[in-house]
Amino acid sequence: MTFPASHHPARVAPGDERVRAVLGPTNTGKTHLAIERMCAHSSGVMGFPLRLLAREVYDRVRKIKGDKQVALITGEERIEPPEARYFLCTAEAMPRVAGEHAFVALDEAQLGADPERGHIFTDRLLHARGREETMLLGSATLEPIVKALIPRAEIVTRPRFSTLSHAGSVKLSRLPPRSAIVAFSVEQVYAMAEALRRFRGGAAVVMGALSPETRNKQVALFQSGEVDYIVATDAIGMGLNLDLDHVAFAALSKFDGQRQRRLTPAEMAQIAGRAGRHQRDGTFGTLSGMGARNGRGGEALEFSEEEIYAIEEHRFAPLTHLFWREAEPRYDSLAALIADLESKPDAAMLRPAPQAIDLAVLKRLAEEPFAQDIRGLARVRRFWEACSLPDFRQLGVDPHARFVARLWQDLRGGYLGADFVAARIAELDRTQGDIDTLQGRIAAIRSWAYICQRPDWVLARDEMAARARAVEARLSDALHARLTERFVNRRTTLLMKSLGADASLLPVALEEDGSLTVEGEVIGRLDGLRFTVDPAAGVADRRMLLAAGEKALPGLLAERVAWLLSEGRAELAIGGGAVRWQGQGQGRALAEIRFAGSNMPGDFGTPRLTLTRDCALLNEASRAQLEAGLAAWLDEQLAPLEPLRKLAEAARDPAAGTEARALLIALIEARGVISREEAGLQHLPKEARPFLRKLGVTFGALDIFAAPLLKPAPRRLLHALGLDLRPLNEAMLSVLAEGSWPKGRLPAGYRLAGDQAIRVDLAEKIFRAAFEARAAKPDAAQFRLDLSLPVSIGLTDENARRLLGSAGFRFDRARPLPEGAQGAPAPDRWSWRPRRQGGRTGEGPAARAPHNRAKGKPAPRGKPHGKPQPRAPQPRQAETGPARAGGAFDALADLLKR
Repeated sequence: MTFPASHHPARVAPGDERVRAVLGPTNTGKTHLAIERMCAHSSGVMGFPLRLLAREVYDRVRKIKGDKQVALITGEERIEPPEARYFLCTAEAMPRVAGEHAFVALDEAQLGADPERGHIFTDRLLHARGREETMLLGSATLEPIVKALIPRAEIVTRPRFSTLSHAGSVKLSRLPPRSAIVAFSVEQVYAMAEALRRFRGGAAVVMGALSPETRNKQVALFQSGEVDYIVATDAIGMGLNLDLDHVAFAALSKFDGQRQRRLTPAEMAQIAGRAGRHQRDGTFGTLSGMGARNGRGGEALEFSEEEIYAIEEHRFAPLTHLFWREAEPRYDSLAALIADLESKPDAAMLRPAPQAIDLAVLKRLAEEPFAQDIRGLARVRRFWEACSLPDFRQLGVDPHARFVARLWQDLRGGYLGADFVAARIAELDRTQGDIDTLQGRIAAIRSWAYICQRPDWVLARDEMAARARAVEARLSDALHARLTERFVNRRTTLLMKSLGADASLLPVALEEDGSLTVEGEVIGRLDGLRFTVDPAAGVADRRMLLAAGEKALPGLLAERVAWLLSEGRAELAIGGGAVRWQGQGQGRALAEIRFAGSNMPGDFGTPRLTLTRDCALLNEASRAQLEAGLAAWLDEQLAPLEPLRKLAEAARDPAAGTEARALLIALIEARGVISREEAGLQHLPKEARPFLRKLGVTFGALDIFAAPLLKPAPRRLLHALGLDLRPLNEAMLSVLAEGSWPKGRLPAGYRLAGDQAIRVDLAEKIFRAAFEARAAKPDAAQFRLDLSLPVSIGLTDENARRLLGSAGFRFDRARPLPEGAQGAPAPDRWSWRPRRQGGRTGEGPAARAPHNRAKGKPAPRGKPHGKPQPRAPQPRQAETGPARAGGAFDALADLLKR
């Protein structure tokens, strides 16, 4: 048969050089990428295989672009604002004209190989084009088809975000939470949902026969956590993004409309790929205990090694063809129309589509007497549009043909009357009945919703369409309620019914994972010593389960305490000022740690433990045992604070002297490091310093510190006890790089050095080396200083100079050799002067420098020593450097009152 150029079946639309095919398995972010690309253009269209998917993406794009710029167009629903520029459609409602929009995308393009709807996707793949960009989204099996049909298309493959692995078979009663069971018949779906209601409290149900609204509500039931399981047909494999960890197949074969056959590996992967979303890995497997054989074909219910490999590695046989049907047939006569729809394509990759129900209805009604009157382009086209009404009721060709014939009797004379349509809609507006009855009404109202969306079929179209949508919403709510009532357990479980209401009769056992079970049924769990009832239990069940748990808890908790204090001591840790149980205890606090005193932390040797509410169910003997055991364990853990204990003991000793005790209290409050400016050294007599040095106190150029407390162990312990809330560098590294601590919050024990930070004891080492270099030239105003020590510690040259500058050392760079001069360049020179405090000459580190340092006079105020380079004042960083003392002498006065 010869076709006009515009109708040639293998003709490819212009703009193929701007086509990009984004291919890959499920969970690769293809749809998310297309949404981002569309929103970056001035206008766009996206076509989807399901109304459900189109609605989901419509809601997402509305949040980005606003309600006025986004439209939703499906066979049954049309939301099209006048200013809409972005259109989300089903594939059937997607415009075919190329160039109308800047961006065009087709989702799940591999459905061109579907015998029923494949010709629609093939047509959009060949002809739907954007002015600036076109994206085809689909499985990697589509790649050879794209290369053959659209040679200039760019092909991009995307890997799956997470891993999908085979988990074998599992019993229904052992199915892990957040799982889906996939079956391929309504009877099997209902049987699985009933079983889960008994074993696990209920399940959501998703089938292709449900309306999109009902499916959304059932999915929300699962997503919200009200149920942990969902039972579905293969409808779950397309368009449902669920928080699934595992997919279990209750069957591996299905009836495809012609025969019972085993699923292909690609079909298995499409369903199994629902497990594991984004970066979370997923698993798939089969249900055991379903019989040795499955399905009418007698196939065993287990995956073959080849199928497991294909699914896990996403390797499938490529598609060899797509189904095609003439999308723009001639409307000269019914015979010409049928001939065009049954014509064959010329391209090798295209095959004629099997006879769909719309063509079957057309051929059936073309034999009726009234078909003799259907002549002329307009009438033939209108009749074909009536025959294209989807068979939402799934009744087959003959019943659907009778419905279309009745519809045509009204349409051939013009419009359907508003009263007639309103009466048909009102007949379906009844929410009584069981699940099957409501499903039938929803299918019927979807037919009328489709009819009301046609632009020239119904008078008062907008009003009738709104009525149809409202009835569908009410019926969907009713169906959701029936499904929830039937498959979500609101009553006592069968186990509780058989044992009666006496909770003491229940044999409660503690599993290794902390679950509390009654004959294998989970009633709650123990996290540490805290019991929580299973959140899936109903109100009536919760009282019973709580009573059952509490009846057995005293003995179970006593065993747990004994194990923790003997074999489980390694799971104890200090954090947030409390003793915590890691591992089985999930990091929960067992006891809060308090030291004697308020502002001043006592002697750091006898902390008081206060058991938390998690221990409320312990009996007196277990409480006493736990308190004693934790106290003994804590005493061992506090060993790194021995230097702080010695400082605390000396601070309480009256013989130490008032001034020395004040300094010690300030040093304790600062947790081992305090700057000289905050220490109040002007009150400390020199004869008290040897006593303090014996306690490990170092009097540095800028800081006073206890060096043993700068080690990692005591610093980590102070932080874990909540005694030092400043940021912690757990390894107490010598030097910290810029950006390795929170802005404005320097870790404890460090001092700023330019854009780096250095531990205060190493900073003191650098200062002492500098003072020794100065002392070696007692009569010179300037001296040389080797920066190899700070550089070897980890400071850069510039940051080493800035650190020394904070201690009063000034750097004078040597002049470079004149051009053409020979010889070694002059070395850089350094000078020093005491630092000023509050506008007067402060007590510099010269007086505390090694014994051979020079005794130079400070430069007069306003006349700097030498010729220093001008330097911009540095802003003071909040909470930097060593901690300050807070009321040291007030604390001393309080101490003397005792």
